[in-house]
Amino acid sequence: MKRILHLLYAVLSGILLSLAWPENGFTPLLFVALVPLFFVQQQLGDTGKKGMFWYAWLAFLIWNVLSTWWIWNSTEWGSVAAFLLNSLFMATVFFLFHLSKKKLFNNKKGYFILLFYWITWEFFHMNWDLTWSWLNLGNALATHPSWIQWYDVTGALGGSFWILAVNILIFQLINGFIAMRPKFYAFMTGSMLVIVIIAPLVWSGITYKYYVEKGDPVNVVVVQPNTDPYNEQYTLSPDSLVSRYLYLAKEKITQQTDYLILPESALQEDIWEEALPRSQNLNRLKDFMANYPNLAMIAGATTYYNILPGEPMTNAARKYHQQDGYYYAFNTAFLIENNKAFQLHHKSKLTPGVEIMPSWWILQPLESMAIDLGGTVGTLGREDHPMMFTRDNPGFNVSPVICYESVYGEFVARSIRLGAGIIVVITNDGWWGNSPGYRQHLLFSVLRSIETRRDLARSANTGISAFINQRGDILQKTSYWEPAVISQTMRANNEMTYYVKNGDYLGRVSAFISGLLLLVSFTQGFLRKRKSFR
Repeated sequence: MKRILHLLYAVLSGILLSLAWPENGFTPLLFVALVPLFFVQQQLGDTGKKGMFWYAWLAFLIWNVLSTWWIWNSTEWGSVAAFLLNSLFMATVFFLFHLSKKKLFNNKKGYFILLFYWITWEFFHMNWDLTWSWLNLGNALATHPSWIQWYDVTGALGGSFWILAVNILIFQLINGFIAMRPKFYAFMTGSMLVIVIIAPLVWSGITYKYYVEKGDPVNVVVVQPNTDPYNEQYTLSPDSLVSRYLYLAKEKITQQTDYLILPESALQEDIWEEALPRSQNLNRLKDFMANYPNLAMIAGATTYYNILPGEPMTNAARKYHQQDGYYYAFNTAFLIENNKAFQLHHKSKLTPGVEIMPSWWILQPLESMAIDLGGTVGTLGREDHPMMFTRDNPGFNVSPVICYESVYGEFVARSIRLGAGIIVVITNDGWWGNSPGYRQHLLFSVLRSIETRRDLARSANTGISAFINQRGDILQKTSYWEPAVISQTMRANNEMTYYVKNGDYLGRVSAFISGLLLLVSFTQGFLRKRKSFR
């Protein structure tokens, strides 16, 4: 009977997490979603029974599938791998917490351990080749920017910490009533719970109400061409696609426009980086810009780089089919200006299973699975550092963010530290169809604006292109599967937030504490086992 109850609790946690997830989730459920799983842990820890890992895995698998099912639309096998691996990693973290709690505190206390283990996991998961940080808990609060203005201090990891802390306190309060603990315990736990919930909301509400946009005005036009990524993008000629972009741009562009933004993969011409001046599309865009002396353009493309003999190569190197030699393919953002050299940013945070397969020897046979998943072919090359596009007016410097990179707060913050005054996100979210995927992706840009206090322009191939201000408000957004062009006067802010200066310091501190906790807990377990043999 208890096993069935444990299964129901695990399923309930998974469902509650899913029902809380953007973009239509009921966010407050996040603050109680882990409580049922804590009851499973408490019972198994007290009785010494096994199975905690599998109950946790079930809960997190349900969450992963119900919240990110739309991945299936672009990559069937990739989605299965994402569901299984991500839930496996989460379950491992929860199981380590379960073991440490038992070894250090005989399961009587120690819920704080999960705070550090989980934040360490989210931090680590943003910094390796199998990164899939879509379900970091703090991301879910993006639907309520007025709740999370303090992200400019903590980043999204602070939101994860908050959600976990509230879950723990609610569980302890309920469990205290069940165990009939003294009224003083309930009073203290309840008081702490109220403070932990209310204090961040009050701080955030005041900041949100009185925040004033900072920086010089920048006039920006964003184009959403609505090109079908499965058909038109590869069947229409590159020249006809450019004609579509420029036709739309003419509706809004003026002599005062500072930036024209085109989406990821806008230029479908094969562009070799050694021969940029010979690119027909790039030259056509420059010809268009000649009538607008102050204009700069940001556009996405696939570019290629010929690897010179003797030059070091990574696993992203591709061999020519009919000749000797190797080359790289990049997902690239261009800054195009009148009478100036092109500036390039190669996408750094590549989508696992779509744009990259880890180079670990054990996974090398799977690298071919990256082919044709989501429209790219094989592992792409990448930059190992953020990039900033520079202008003659330093206040107009831009942090260029390509698609999946917008999920990573510290990555964007590092480019802001270089001196960027605004953020530009170019993306192609059409692979997922009319699903929650592209709407969730937009919300992550809200987090980046709050963390950095930067206005953000987002150009998507199809829905949702948008402008977001420094408070995280979405000022304009386009509809899905419609060509559109929008314009906005943005503010180029050059002040650095605490988060921009320090990045994911919560993750680093948690990793240090987690290392100590793991060391002490397993040393304690070893010593107890050794003592029992004497």
